[in-house]
Amino acid sequence: MLHTVLRRRTGGETVEQIQPDLIIPTGRRKGQNPSLSSIYRALAEHEKRAAYHEAVTAAHTDFAALQAAGGLPGQAPGSAFD
Repeated sequence: MLHTVLRRRTGGETVEQIQPDLIIPTGRRKGQNPSLSSIYRALAEHEKRAAYHEAVTAAHTDFAALQAAGGLPGQAPGSAFD
């Protein structure tokens, strides 16, 4: 469902236009359309996960650069971690 919303939003459609075409595949509301709030909640969660992934990647890159330069705070020269 999320993939469909993302693809169609890229094409210029609004969530309100997409919502009637979506059908919940499983669960208690199987066969019904998801509410607009459910769609927006899924989009917000998707954006949050994407931002979190980018932040983790940036942190790993920064840490690797600091480690390569020997500039980790609290790390004494000649320690076991060199």
